[in-house]
Amino acid sequence: MINQHPITPPPKLVQQWASMFEYHPDEKVFSEVARWGADQELEACCMWITREKSVLIAEELGIARRPKLPTLKEQALAALREVGNCEEIDNTTYGTIRRALEALPND
Repeated sequence: MINQHPITPPPKLVQQWASMFEYHPDEKVFSEVARWGADQELEACCMWITREKSVLIAEELGIARRPKLPTLKEQALAALREVGNCEEIDNTTYGTIRRALEALPND
């Protein structure tokens, strides 16, 4: 049996990525593959740190290297603040849009 690298994707995942080439641009597929590999490496690093040093440091490393992206709601509220600062919409419209966005769930 050939020794595999510790970070080797399972055949089912490789097949899934290969089938993506039919409907997605190469950049999207390769980005997903690279992201998967980077996530595996980060997880391995965090496991090592947990085992050798500190659970807290491992959690902080994970958060620092994979920050949570802003939700669509957070992005929309930030965009609305920018528009409101430019005074391109009146206060009533701004308030209505802001309240509607704030009422959305934080997915």
